[in-house]
Amino acid sequence: MTIKAAATVDIDVISADAPESPASEYENEPVPPHSRRSLLSVAAVWLGFPMILTCAVFGGLIVYSLGFWRGMLAIALGNAVLTAYVGALSYLAGKTGKNFGLTAIETFGRGGYRVVCGFLATVVIGWFAFQTGLTGSVLATCAGWDARWTALAAGVGYVAVTLVGIRALSAIGLIAAPLYLLLGITAIVLALRDSTISDAVEYRGGAGVAAMSMGAAVTLVVACFIDSGTMTADFTRWSRNGRQGFWASVAAFPIGNCAAMVVGGVIVALGAARSPATDGGNFLGTLIDTGGWLVPVSIVFVFVNLGSVCTHCLYNGAVGWSQLTGHTMRLLAVLLGAAGVLLAVLGVWSHFEQWLTLLGVVVPPIGTVLILDQLVLPRFGIAVRDAAIRWESFGRGRRARRRRWPPTCGRRSFLTP
Repeated sequence: MTIKAAATVDIDVISADAPESPASEYENEPVPPHSRRSLLSVAAVWLGFPMILTCAVFGGLIVYSLGFWRGMLAIALGNAVLTAYVGALSYLAGKTGKNFGLTAIETFGRGGYRVVCGFLATVVIGWFAFQTGLTGSVLATCAGWDARWTALAAGVGYVAVTLVGIRALSAIGLIAAPLYLLLGITAIVLALRDSTISDAVEYRGGAGVAAMSMGAAVTLVVACFIDSGTMTADFTRWSRNGRQGFWASVAAFPIGNCAAMVVGGVIVALGAARSPATDGGNFLGTLIDTGGWLVPVSIVFVFVNLGSVCTHCLYNGAVGWSQLTGHTMRLLAVLLGAAGVLLAVLGVWSHFEQWLTLLGVVVPPIGTVLILDQLVLPRFGIAVRDAAIRWESFGRGRRARRRRWPPTCGRRSFLTP
């Protein structure tokens, strides 16, 4: 099938010559109306993505640093920022049906978008490699498995799931989110055997002079998902309209992300975290130490939980590079996945600090410029100018980067896109 899109900025009218295969991912064109998906389906894609163990770690680090109530406030404020930021980009994607690369063309130009899209599509492959390596590392620690062979096997599985496309991301979201809630609540119930809810709400933190500021804590919340949040169009372009695109992103921010971080914060406040200063609210140890049926379930949880992150990141990267190269998402998923698995086996997760610093400084201005250029400025009658490279957009990005995101803290084994 050939999709013919209007040459205007807002592509709302799309003509189809023939029925499209249901397996089509529309890598190089807007998703046509007849292929859009329900709100529940798109929301499921986002719901399970942030509801992961990594966010529990960061939620725990924040509560350990600020205390229970101030920590919860930081989590709420950070998620409010993400809700507005990702929600605006998701509205735009649902309205036009365009992926991140196609959206970036209008703002940065047909040549300039390659820098932005190539950068983000490469960074998320770094996250894929990191989380794949982390799968092996975690299971080596808690189950005694060989880290490299586990990472290799897990990586192959994650690539296979990604090849199914957006349908697989929706399905894994519907599995990962309930499983996280089940085990997170189980860990809290286990922690309540030695503590009380009153102890949790009265927790004042334990970081002392090393405590992060409120601003740094809010920044940490935002930085957790700033990359894939900026590339939300790859997911929410499947929404039937802009409004549904926004509500689909709400499943992640604030709902999924808040839930994941609050669980980690409560674990720390109840005194159930092994090393709250470095591992934050990681509750996997609590489950493993209990033994019995929780051991095999926890192992499955690791694969599903980290697999959710890996498949989403690989999908982001594959869609981005397919737009840049003209090849299909599935071919790029295989090639990029192979590279990511190789990096995982080589131990790339040990370099996480550089990735987070890079994200915090460079990524937020990209999404901000897209929002200003395509949602705010048109309301004032400022039209998009067609050019190979729109240098003024890069200028706006440089000005936005002057407000640097402060560095974060935490153990060198958990990180999110």
